[in-house]
Amino acid sequence: MRSVASILGLLVVLGVGYVVYQKSMTQGPVGQAPPQQQIDVVGIRSELLAIGQAERQYLVTHSAYGTLDQLQDDRLLTSGANERGYVFSMAVDGSRGFTATATPSDPGKAGWPTLAINETMQITGQ
Repeated sequence: MRSVASILGLLVVLGVGYVVYQKSMTQGPVGQAPPQQQIDVVGIRSELLAIGQAERQYLVTHSAYGTLDQLQDDRLLTSGANERGYVFSMAVDGSRGFTATATPSDPGKAGWPTLAINETMQITGQ
């Protein structure tokens, strides 16, 4: 079961990377984010997708969504709460839903997007 989830997660990450790559190839340099920001944001989006997949697995075994600590305790997540200058937080509503939010915490990343994912597996940015 975990190998299928791992393969699915890898395919999702590759798909997101491909979409970001295609988008960057069609946009001109005007208004384009700096390369390091693009790289870090792709990494954060991938981490949010991993959190979403972990939440789905946790829901199946516990009949409720879990906090970041609970996901790590069940070994569904390997990363910490601070990644690439972003800090992750989680809001859980029992079995109804969750929202995982990645907020830039590095002062050098002021103005970078805050990203979130919920039980629909859609990533939104602010």
